[in-house]
Amino acid sequence: MAKRRLLLMLKSLETHPTSQLGLLSRTTSPRVFGYLENRRKVHKDAINFCQNVLRKKAVDWQAICCNNILRDSQPIHNVDLVVTIGGDGTLLQTSHFMDDSIPVLGVNSDPTQDQEVEEFSEEFDATRSTGFLCGATIENFEQVLDDILEDRKTPSKLSRMSICLNSQLLPTYALNDALVAHTCPATVSRFSFKIKREGHPCSPLVHCRSSGIRVSTAAGSTAAMLSAGGFAMPILSQDHLQYMVREPILPGAAYSSLMHGLLKPDQSMVASWFSKEGAIYIDGSDVSYSIKHGDTIEMSSKAPGLKVFLPHHLLS
Repeated sequence: MAKRRLLLMLKSLETHPTSQLGLLSRTTSPRVFGYLENRRKVHKDAINFCQNVLRKKAVDWQAICCNNILRDSQPIHNVDLVVTIGGDGTLLQTSHFMDDSIPVLGVNSDPTQDQEVEEFSEEFDATRSTGFLCGATIENFEQVLDDILEDRKTPSKLSRMSICLNSQLLPTYALNDALVAHTCPATVSRFSFKIKREGHPCSPLVHCRSSGIRVSTAAGSTAAMLSAGGFAMPILSQDHLQYMVREPILPGAAYSSLMHGLLKPDQSMVASWFSKEGAIYIDGSDVSYSIKHGDTIEMSSKAPGLKVFLPHHLLS
């Protein structure tokens, strides 16, 4: 039997503040600096731990810094499993280069420590990585990996979102959400949208002046969407999207019920952009596409899913 081929996608150590000492204020307290340096060390130790585990297994593997694949923009192929080491952000970035044929396991390299958060609560926010989508930490990585390699564990299929700009499909599928907004957060976003079913309008045309519009998948509904007043969707909900207009300016009675809602599998949202400039932000700020006055954006769940080995508590 051929060896399994694994690709490790590593969160860069350069993303940690202490890797760029000149950027830290001279007034940074020793406790803050120690916390930041510890985060970098914990992440580095997690990388070494996972690599040592792989050296003991009958697998072929390669490690790549996530920044490298972002720079090269090459799709991931010819592997049997992708393992990300970082947090949700690392998994999200990696997902943009994956189709629906290869599963991914996220390893949360630096989980939040409740005792630490409480200890530093009067000084700063000591929250580390949430790792909502990460199916392992270093505490159980070897066991989870063995279960995967011995086919005792199967991945879940998460829905993603496709986005078309002026009828051209963008190359990046959203696993969490897409935000369409002006590039300056203090500037009003002007746009109109309607919901279509199989190409035909099934809602009125809604005119908006707001801070933009966000559309999320089920997986992304517990992130910014929930923080903004949306609702959490079951993570395995297939092909439903949730949308919300951000901070609408006096929408009026006719439009108020349309500021927040669901898109069904056979529906799409079509938005026309009427500000001078703006952007489509996909799964955060790392991936964005510029838009201008007159552009049309269409978002729907017609996208290949992603196979993810989720943490056990999300499946129970």
